[in-house]
Amino acid sequence: MDFTKLTAYLNTLEGAYEVHGLDCKVMKEHKPIYRHMKGHSDYALSVPVSEHDLYQVYSCTKVITMTAVMQLIEQGKIGLNDELAKYLPEFSDMQVATDFPIGEWPFKWPTPDSALVPAQNKMLIHDLMSMTAGLSYDVFSEAIQAKKRETGNKAGTREMMEAIARMPLICEPGTRYSYALGHDVLAAVVEVASGLPFSQYLRKNIFDPLAISEMYFRVPEAEAYRISAQYMRDMQTGVMAPSSGMVFQLSDEYESGGAGITCTVDAYSMVLDALANDGVGATGERILQPESILTMSQNWLTAQQLEDFKKSGKVGYGYGLGVRTLIDGSCSKGPVGEFGWDGAAGAYALIDPINHISIFYAHEILGMIAAYSEIHPTVRDLVYEAVKGE
Repeated sequence: MDFTKLTAYLNTLEGAYEVHGLDCKVMKEHKPIYRHMKGHSDYALSVPVSEHDLYQVYSCTKVITMTAVMQLIEQGKIGLNDELAKYLPEFSDMQVATDFPIGEWPFKWPTPDSALVPAQNKMLIHDLMSMTAGLSYDVFSEAIQAKKRETGNKAGTREMMEAIARMPLICEPGTRYSYALGHDVLAAVVEVASGLPFSQYLRKNIFDPLAISEMYFRVPEAEAYRISAQYMRDMQTGVMAPSSGMVFQLSDEYESGGAGITCTVDAYSMVLDALANDGVGATGERILQPESILTMSQNWLTAQQLEDFKKSGKVGYGYGLGVRTLIDGSCSKGPVGEFGWDGAAGAYALIDPINHISIFYAHEILGMIAAYSEIHPTVRDLVYEAVKGE
């Protein structure tokens, strides 16, 4: 396998996009077949990127949350067709905004003062997993801010659901695709179904079996110096500056199933590697059955929902249970059935259960759309060029 083209491309990213630090790791059948680190992990550009760096992976957290939910589905503790209210009764009676413009920009999230009607459909577990439950992604809603004030900013994952349930839906559950807080809600469902705090469930059932030690919702103070410098690109001016904070951490005690994890590239790669190898990790421990991985990675969207999803710009992909899934092989050098997700600061996860390959790429720039439309697809295709050229 010749990864010369991929290395050359990664080396251009600082000059082309101001990617001051990156790490890319490719695994096949439990063995690393490529690793390239480039740039620096601090704002002063004096500390070289290393395997010890910690990255805020944002929505790549969702892949891990979906793995946890699928485990509990295998155990019969959660049902794909169960109503959410079975686990979180506060979601029994929801209100729906009558005029939210799904897929249009700019927009304002609905509030209790918007035109609302009672929801006719109940939210199902698979609706939350496939982003079709009708929830918003309004992390600054008054309901969330009020809960933060009431609890002294200490509301846990399950407690915060009372606030999210007070937020109006943007459409009837089960009708449209819209990226939302559904996987945060599912973290609370995991807590109810398992009887464990979300992070403890993940530790016991995913991280420990895969011998992962460096995956955190709250990075220990003694390890905070290892967090890679994160930038924010102004989407209007293009100017890049140090990021001001993590908006998806809804309270000091909250564990976000949608965006909460900070970890090393090695740690996250171990999860991807297990999912790419029929659910069995390099340790020999199984975290999911192959049938669950197939269920998770199939397209779950209707024609209308698929049109909604296409506006995300992920060419050739549908959406499964918390993951994009390749449905048009003409748009990629990878195989149909390859799946994964990405993160708000540029992390990119790919799982290929056909060839038992995984890719994890990380940099730390919020607001950089080119990461998703240009960098990620190029990394993907250059990996497959190298592998197919073996």
